[in-house]
Amino acid sequence: MGKDLNLDLFGPGPDPEGAENSPPPVSSDDDSEPVGGRRHSREARGSADSPVATERGSGPEAEENGTETREVWTVSQVNSAVRALLEEHLPPLWIAGEVANWKRAGSGHCYFTLKDESAQLRCVMWRGDAARLPMDPEEGMKIRVLGQLTLYESRGEFQLVAKRLEDEGGEGLWRLAFERLRTRLDEEGLLAPERKRPLPRFPQTVGIVTSPTGAALHDILTVLRRRAPWLRVLVAGARVQGEGASQEIADAVVRLGGSGRVDVLIVGRGGGSIEDLWAFNEEPVSRAIAACPVPVVSAVGHEVDVTISDLVADVR
Repeated sequence: MGKDLNLDLFGPGPDPEGAENSPPPVSSDDDSEPVGGRRHSREARGSADSPVATERGSGPEAEENGTETREVWTVSQVNSAVRALLEEHLPPLWIAGEVANWKRAGSGHCYFTLKDESAQLRCVMWRGDAARLPMDPEEGMKIRVLGQLTLYESRGEFQLVAKRLEDEGGEGLWRLAFERLRTRLDEEGLLAPERKRPLPRFPQTVGIVTSPTGAALHDILTVLRRRAPWLRVLVAGARVQGEGASQEIADAVVRLGGSGRVDVLIVGRGGGSIEDLWAFNEEPVSRAIAACPVPVVSAVGHEVDVTISDLVADVR
């Protein structure tokens, strides 16, 4: 990082920026079996231990009835064939409709119905995809869903396995969640200008909470090296994107801000989409910044990006 800055790493480092390491979902609406089709890939469906491969390999049995030969299918074979037709011949589709009966199970999977004025479609969103939603959609909200049509073979139920979900405005779900949290924090006085603290004129040690592998850290250190080469810098690494990132950032703010070793704290990351920056719009980060015993500078995204962290921090 250059010999002119005294740079130390504070605490254990995280996974690379934006890395997600969540295992595949294993539960359903009753937390015991999936409501959607089995979540193995097409390659897995063809494996030797796959029920689909076993059923499909046997094929319908020939049955002679006098001079007539019939092909007799089992229910499992029919459902397996229908599922294969759906998944192999229909690409993922964007489907518009209204949300009904939204349920987030204890497993983290989400189950809901997508409907219009004359029809409805059962949908499931597995835990890994559902965790990226900023909030659960409200009953009757008009949304668009990207997903794969499939058949849950053991029940013979036709449904959509949703991968992405957005409201009709594209970013409306994110904006609605943003405004809800902003309003709640404002009512608590956490956004009030009078609670903003001035930065120390000549700090001796600066703490940084960001990804240790991201470009933002390099940019911050470049500026500090040019403007205040005498500074000591402590870096507390955290993931800044993906599931669990907001809690990592909040924990790093609490550890480093409360360590008694820094005079001011910088919390930030580089630019990105509203989804990329979302960890800095979540409540754990906002409350950790508000409770930090030293002044906090929020350095998230580009100048045009505004996050809840910016509004709560002492300086943006």
